[in-house]
Amino acid sequence: MQRTGYAFIAEKTGGDELRLLEAGVIRLDPRAPLERRLAELADNLEQLLEAHQPAALACEALYSHYKHPRTAILMGHARGVVLALAGRRAMEVVNVPATQAKKIITGNGRAGKQQIQRAIAATLRLGRLPEPHDVADALAVALAGLRMRAAVEHVARDAAGVRS
Repeated sequence: MQRTGYAFIAEKTGGDELRLLEAGVIRLDPRAPLERRLAELADNLEQLLEAHQPAALACEALYSHYKHPRTAILMGHARGVVLALAGRRAMEVVNVPATQAKKIITGNGRAGKQQIQRAIAATLRLGRLPEPHDVADALAVALAGLRMRAAVEHVARDAAGVRS
């Protein structure tokens, strides 16, 4: 684990438009022991969470069928750090499977990186495609998480008989 993307997005007043607050990549020293990299990841994420105070956290779900098991294990470690931070803050966590994020963002669960980047740029009205791919992936998960959360809230309101 050498890097991870992150993204903070918010709904503008009225909820019809989204805006990008911040997105970037946390880069970790690949020569450092894993436990030090995880601690550094936690420190960086804690600063970001403190700065932005998000209402919820979207996190990419992991699958056991990864072609690269070592990558899946390292992602699992990083995901554990993210979930522990969310737990400490009693934050709602939205687990977002990668294929579902692609489907929500582009309408196609097998969309390619460039198609996802174009959809994100259009949705957030960015002047250029989000780069690098770590940032684009984080934005896709954040956007999908926001939409998934909104859908659950909508269903809950409908079940309670409340009109939006």
